[in-house]
Amino acid sequence: MSVVTLGLIQGTTFTSQAESLARHDVLIRDAAAKGAQIICLQEMFNIPYFCTRQDPALFDLAETIPGPTTNHMGALAKELGVVIIASLFEKRGPGLYHNTAAIIDADGSYLGKYRKMHIPQDPGFEEKFYFTPGDLGYRVWDTRFGKIGVLICWDQWYPEAARLTALAGAQILFYPTAIGWLSSEKAEVGKAQHCAWETVQRGHAVANGCFVASVNRTGGQDDTEFWGQSFVANPYGELVAKGSIEHEEVVVVTCDLQEVEDFRRIWPFFRDRRIDTYAPLTKRYLDE
Repeated sequence: MSVVTLGLIQGTTFTSQAESLARHDVLIRDAAAKGAQIICLQEMFNIPYFCTRQDPALFDLAETIPGPTTNHMGALAKELGVVIIASLFEKRGPGLYHNTAAIIDADGSYLGKYRKMHIPQDPGFEEKFYFTPGDLGYRVWDTRFGKIGVLICWDQWYPEAARLTALAGAQILFYPTAIGWLSSEKAEVGKAQHCAWETVQRGHAVANGCFVASVNRTGGQDDTEFWGQSFVANPYGELVAKGSIEHEEVVVVTCDLQEVEDFRRIWPFFRDRRIDTYAPLTKRYLDE
């Protein structure tokens, strides 16, 4: 099918996993009632963004994938006939954890998972303490409603990740996200930080001739104020939908996937790539 409706769930933080899951059930149903066919939740949607500090006890928040939440989402996806992208804190094994997104098709089947490849370490984002870098590569899933790729938050800043996912056939790149301002920085550089975040992702849409859907949190956690503003950009990088800063909401937007083919015909960036010259990209830095 050519036309698909996306649902971006811009949620907030709740006091318990059970409360969060119950609320997101309501939001998913709302998105489906509004016509959404592919529904994407924010990064680690069913728990607080706990990476603001280092605390070994917080590993207890993790779960297996597949596991209880993916089973729950599978039943919901089947009931509503929608694709669900659920970002979770994955327990892979003893002392081994990932930041992972599970992809569930519209018949309720679990298609697979993507493990976040790029792991940040900054004040308020202590992710290297918790997450092992992904090892599943950049993946694409042929869902009932289109071919999608999923990347997670810090992956947003890396054109290589977007390129490789698009080259694998993705028509839409989804980015479950938890990003915001630190209170000490907001006044001075907050506006510039948000501009950079949105601009780089809109650039991925243009460079790869695809849709980009970025789904961010709202609300706050410790010293971090999540800036919301979930959005969808078309292959020209134009914003076709955008959420607010401070409100929990469901952003629903219809996209015509024929635009991907049409754009790539007139701006054939994939055709003109000089793949014979790109070997140095595998180097950390070109200082030798």
